[in-house]
Amino acid sequence: MHRFLFKGKELHCESVPVSRIAKSVGTPFYLYSIQTFLDHFLKLKKAFASVEPLICFSMKANSNLTVLKALVNQGSGLDIVSGGELHKARKVGVDPKKIVFASVGKTETEIEEAVRCGILMFNVESSQELDVINKVAFRLKKIQKVAIRLNPDVKSGTHQYITTGTKQNKFGLDIGTVYKLFMESYRYPHLRLAGVHMHIGSQITNSKPFIEAIRKALAFIDSVRFSGNPVEYLNIGGGLGIIYSNEKPQSAQDFAEAILPLFKKYNLGKDLKLVLEPGRFVSGNSGILVTKVLYHKTTPTKLFVIVDGGMNDLIRPSFYGAHHEIVPIIKGRGKTVYRHVDVVGPICESGDFLAKDRKLAAVSEGDLLAVMSCGAYGSVMSSNYNSRPRVPEVVVKGGRFFIARRRENRDDLTRLERIVKEVV
Repeated sequence: MHRFLFKGKELHCESVPVSRIAKSVGTPFYLYSIQTFLDHFLKLKKAFASVEPLICFSMKANSNLTVLKALVNQGSGLDIVSGGELHKARKVGVDPKKIVFASVGKTETEIEEAVRCGILMFNVESSQELDVINKVAFRLKKIQKVAIRLNPDVKSGTHQYITTGTKQNKFGLDIGTVYKLFMESYRYPHLRLAGVHMHIGSQITNSKPFIEAIRKALAFIDSVRFSGNPVEYLNIGGGLGIIYSNEKPQSAQDFAEAILPLFKKYNLGKDLKLVLEPGRFVSGNSGILVTKVLYHKTTPTKLFVIVDGGMNDLIRPSFYGAHHEIVPIIKGRGKTVYRHVDVVGPICESGDFLAKDRKLAAVSEGDLLAVMSCGAYGSVMSSNYNSRPRVPEVVVKGGRFFIARRRENRDDLTRLERIVKEVV
């Protein structure tokens, strides 16, 4: 599952003791196992090898340049959702024909940058967006491939904030509307409506919602093809769940064995190309957040463990009520009694917590804790709230560690600001 393992009493990332890294870079910090990223990506690649899919890692899960470069070197494409992510994708040298661009709110500037770059396709969310892409492609004298995002109205059984495939969500278009767009493709002479895209949610732990959604998508593709519109691609998005606590998600092989039979009448890789957009599945268990215990605080009803990492560093527990396992970096230091505690940070918000009512080995001031499964939607969702510098990202490969993104300093907090003398 991952390469964060105890050797003796101490947690290691691959072959490096985590405490050694903490002593060098300070706390808090994000720590990534590069080999774990590659393990998970290659498992997915192997499971689907028979149909040669385009696998585009979802940058919104983790956009660290070193991580991206390691995946691209193994043949990964990239799924982007902004002009900023396009900029980072180009920095790591990904083949533009392995870039797909999602997002419900692409600006004309972002669209032009992507068309100029020569990306494979846009995942389109509205007829108005089609109009803008067509206009930009006309201006640049290009023919641009697009996929229309189909909302299959399938419940994924996950948190409401990461459910994206029901009719109540802002994502995609209903089947009737998408069919009409394909039938009126002549209205977009500088576009090729080449694919169908869907993404039904995130942290989905079983194959049933995927099977239901894919069946709907294939039936739709059949109807569109019958009407004379070739469809080259089916992009089934991402959403595969991982283990945070007691979940029992499907493996890459399980997933492939569940969905590939749905395509038995298609010549996958030839007349229909499959695209996958994994994010959390590849990155989630590939990283941790390391934080240090500052204080204990006891009230008549609670015991708080106060640490130096806060909701600005990891917002998922506060935002989603997400569960992350928390373990001491060194086992058995001090008492071994377990207590129900809240692990909280220094931010001036009641919502600033990493865990609530958690059974945790007794820890002392100065002890290090690992917040597990933070490789996805961790650093990418961090902020400077309370004017806190964002923390570094450290990568490990084998027996060596490297700072891939330095810790911000206080000058970074004011680097883009100025005091407007005319108003003070």
